[in-house]
Amino acid sequence: MSTYNFASIIQESAARYPSKIALITPQITLNYSELARRVNQAGNLFLNLGVHPQDRVSILFTNDYRFLEICFGLMSIGAIPVPMNAKLGAETLAYVYRNSGSRVLIFHDELNEKAQAVQQISEASILVRCASVNEQATPVALSYDELLPQQSVSLELYPSEERAICFLPYTSGSTGNPKGCRLTHRGQLWNVQSTSQLRGLTDETRVIISLPLYHKNAMTTMKTIFYLGASAVVLPKADPEQIVKAIETHRCTYMTGVPALYRMIVSYLKEHPGFDLTSLRFGICGSSDTPSELLEEVQQLLGIPMYEGYGLTEGGPVVLESREGIQRIGSAGIPVPGCKIRIVDEQENEVGPNITGELWVNNPGVADGYWNLPEITARRITPDGWLKTGDAACRDEDGFIYIVGRKDDMMNVGGENVYPKEVENILLKHPLIEDVCVLPIPHEVKGEVPVAVIVTGKGGELKEDEVKQFFIHNGPAYAHPRKVIFVDALPLTGPGKLDRTRLKEQVTQNII
Repeated sequence: MSTYNFASIIQESAARYPSKIALITPQITLNYSELARRVNQAGNLFLNLGVHPQDRVSILFTNDYRFLEICFGLMSIGAIPVPMNAKLGAETLAYVYRNSGSRVLIFHDELNEKAQAVQQISEASILVRCASVNEQATPVALSYDELLPQQSVSLELYPSEERAICFLPYTSGSTGNPKGCRLTHRGQLWNVQSTSQLRGLTDETRVIISLPLYHKNAMTTMKTIFYLGASAVVLPKADPEQIVKAIETHRCTYMTGVPALYRMIVSYLKEHPGFDLTSLRFGICGSSDTPSELLEEVQQLLGIPMYEGYGLTEGGPVVLESREGIQRIGSAGIPVPGCKIRIVDEQENEVGPNITGELWVNNPGVADGYWNLPEITARRITPDGWLKTGDAACRDEDGFIYIVGRKDDMMNVGGENVYPKEVENILLKHPLIEDVCVLPIPHEVKGEVPVAVIVTGKGGELKEDEVKQFFIHNGPAYAHPRKVIFVDALPLTGPGKLDRTRLKEQVTQNII
């Protein structure tokens, strides 16, 4: 079997562009030569800690440049980074540590308290701490910042098999515990090649990143940047003021984010106009349902085309994306180069245009399974590599794909199939509705009915009956929300995605 180490993209870019800026962060700016040296030192540090090829190392971090050098340093020696969602509780993080079989937990000092809790629950044997300032490490943790300068800047890449696991991110675990997605060296290379091709990115690209680096949206973008020898501005968090200032200062050429992030930017720019954002060429919105009204508003304020996309951790991750000339409002786009899709019915037969079914995807980036979960792997991934996404979708006659929602979210309202997103899209046409989430609740007669949780924009009050009548006039009456709840904001997960599970719990407690 042929060998290929995905971490080689750092070394290759350093050889081509040694003095070119790779990373700009509030703490440090690194060119590719400097980044490659630090990656090599990180790899040697873990070798000296006894980490071997295919060993797992859990990484609990905020947005920090060292997160990236640690990930690539581990891959360089054939080990497997396990990025942790810093927003999760200690019990869940401890489960990820134990389930992955990690040998080391490396953490940022801002998450020290959570890391100590994880260590106590999981009995992690080796802790390594990264400090935001030069402080002494806690007694139970080694100091990354003290150890790194002692390491050699030379490192020979481990000759990993191209189908070996190089990255083990865990899904959000909206149902049950998170699941580790076994991503391969070969699959990650395909992912950055297809993404850069579709987005028309070059070595002159400069992206702005403010979403968590542990999430696929940001991490996929970073990998693509390193592959191209391009540049990235990485911010500690999604702060709209800092984002627009960074775009203006560093002349960023594109940005990627989730709907919640773009809503924050829109609100900020309405109150603080005047920024020079002319360096931006386009933006991409994914990871969650994107209302067409939001896309249009962002396009007007930023003066750039906005493109939707769709992906999932175990699916590529990027599966669908729209681009100039292949865009249709409301659609997540078409398959990225090298990706095949099917839409199937309950009998797993492929359906024709405008018929909703489950989306299946097949590409080199699909995970080769879930870590230590052979039964779920067999249920979700076919022997010939098709991933059953669990998402409901349909395609039009021209091949554009529309994500309707989660297959499990479909409601049967008195015998009629209703998908939450279809109801949400109609409600968002109301000028006073800024955001909405539709959920099913039990009903004695209908079985299930929709409830709408709504955030209203500035400019007037809205009553429950007005919402119901608006929907009935603009959509099928059987799908109208039987209950309307007004809130100031919808709950979000760490990466800024709508937290439907938490919202459903809140709605259930309030209504039933």
